[in-house]
Amino acid sequence: MQLTDQAEVRERELRFVARVHHMRTLGAALSALLVASVLHGNGAPAWAWALWAFNGFAWPVLANRLTLRSPEPVQAAHRYLMMDSAAAGAWIAIMQFNLVPSAVLLAMVTMDKVAVGGWRFLGRAAPALLLACGGVWLLQGFPVSLESSLPQILATLPFLFAYPVALAATTYGLGRSIAERNRQLQCLNRIDALTGLANRRGWNEAMVAELARHARTRRPAVLMLVDVDNLKDVNDTSGHLVGDEVLRCVASVLSSCTREIDTPARYGGDEFGVLLAETNLRGGMRVAERVRTAFLEQRPAEAARGDCTLSIGLAEADLSVVNAEEWLKRADAAMYRAKAAGRNRVEPATVAFGGVR
Repeated sequence: MQLTDQAEVRERELRFVARVHHMRTLGAALSALLVASVLHGNGAPAWAWALWAFNGFAWPVLANRLTLRSPEPVQAAHRYLMMDSAAAGAWIAIMQFNLVPSAVLLAMVTMDKVAVGGWRFLGRAAPALLLACGGVWLLQGFPVSLESSLPQILATLPFLFAYPVALAATTYGLGRSIAERNRQLQCLNRIDALTGLANRRGWNEAMVAELARHARTRRPAVLMLVDVDNLKDVNDTSGHLVGDEVLRCVASVLSSCTREIDTPARYGGDEFGVLLAETNLRGGMRVAERVRTAFLEQRPAEAARGDCTLSIGLAEADLSVVNAEEWLKRADAAMYRAKAAGRNRVEPATVAFGGVR
């Protein structure tokens, strides 16, 4: 289990690294276009063009390789993202604060930091940008040239359009992935791991919904509670693995004897329940009898030797059932009557004046 968890964590980390790499590659190429327009207009020296080539085309590959080699790739990815911010600050200074390209570059680098780690990560990256910008500006002698020519403005358009669209698409895909994972987790939270049936939480929700449907439509519905007789003796004599096999056998019988519109569930340790939709008490009795006899035929040999059987109680929804708790109470009373009467039998709930008996 621990190895599986580690593998899942590693997979999530690598997916994050891949998203960062794709966005960095796109952003570096697009920013290279707008930076080149300013460098050309300013007659930049060879060293500036060499730095431009490295940052625009070699750095994304190098950063990705270094990140993948790191024992902590997510931390490495964040570290290199901060270096991206520093590079952006340096280029703003090298471009002598050319207004439109600098503003676009600053906006895009701010956007991706917020997308990756929110405002807190932006706050961590901002000092690197400011320090790099101030340092490079100092080394150049504080040049400022705010005016942007038409070619320089046009060179910013691909970055201004393509990068936000790509970032939005990545964020949307990530959001859908998270939503799907949350749906899967919600489903798993309602499933019993041993039997694969609905667990108590899932069954309680289904019971409330079925009772509400009955109140609206007056269509019949039956609640069936199943208790595994003598399971403790089987656990004591044959071990809990055999006991688990018995529980899985009960789950299999319930699934095979009910319909898709019904809801079988593991209600407790050795108790099961079934919501029988569109079924009256007579029909529920027939289903319960099929469940009881099918279990006798399919139960493990150890369960047969230990006289492991099923005691089943049923309660039909009617106007006197005011809530799910009352419905469950009636089925539970019927089940205990079955156990008291000798076990391995089916009993319906009976309603007398003043309550259930």
